[in-house]
Amino acid sequence: MKLVIGRDDLARAAVEATGAERLNVKPVHKASKDFVNDQAVDLAELAIVTLLQAVAYGRPVVLLPVTTLGRFQHQTLVTIGGLTAGDVEGHSVGVRSWSQTTGVWMRGFLTEQYGVDLREVRWVTYEGAHVEGARDPDFVTRAPEGAKLQADFLERRLDFGIMGNELPADDRIRTAIADAHEVAAEWSRANGFAPVNHVLGVTEQAAREHSAAVCAAYDAMREVVESGPRDTGPVDLNPVGFAALRGPISRAAAYALDQGVLPRPVEFDELVAASCAALGVPAARLGG
Repeated sequence: MKLVIGRDDLARAAVEATGAERLNVKPVHKASKDFVNDQAVDLAELAIVTLLQAVAYGRPVVLLPVTTLGRFQHQTLVTIGGLTAGDVEGHSVGVRSWSQTTGVWMRGFLTEQYGVDLREVRWVTYEGAHVEGARDPDFVTRAPEGAKLQADFLERRLDFGIMGNELPADDRIRTAIADAHEVAAEWSRANGFAPVNHVLGVTEQAAREHSAAVCAAYDAMREVVESGPRDTGPVDLNPVGFAALRGPISRAAAYALDQGVLPRPVEFDELVAASCAALGVPAARLGG
């Protein structure tokens, strides 16, 4: 088997448990397109929304319920100047891709907590989705070829940006939500889960042909997570198992459907059933 996992500790555990070959792809999301469309590797770290889109568009990939990246997201809406989250309507907001999981979470918060009508915002995207066939909604504008989100934001052609790891270093930048970390912690406390970003996907073929190895990789990665330092915040940022991931994946799926990211609903039980059928195991084997 071949795998792409960004976290070194999880990747080492999976390789030691299976003998798989780890491919070094950085940033890790660069492997997602070939994984979901062509099944170029057997097991891959990918964003929740990429997985949901892949399932909705009929790609033969299934969920392996291990979180590889969990974090708060409210701080990812940034601005330069005096605007706040309450000012988003009528202004421009740039995001790398409409299907980017960070953007889906942040737009969900804007709708849910701040009453924002997404159609009243001037959205600008810079890339398409990883899943072939997915399209942006008609109220979203694609930036001109060669344009860069960070440059447009820093040079004030955008009023807001949604940026996680790609946030540039500039003292003028501030979060559009005051006390964003505390707001995020309260949201997670109230909902009982954190807004997970990345999980693991497995091709259906690899799940069928290498079920024991895939399950061994799951066990090894779960042990790494459970034996490592525990989060001291209101919720676990690294949930493992179907039961632990039901909340964040279900909410992300609801947000994505509402935002036109998904062409149809994707229920969490559909993901569980597909994984169990491909691997030939009951849900309890993977923390169900």
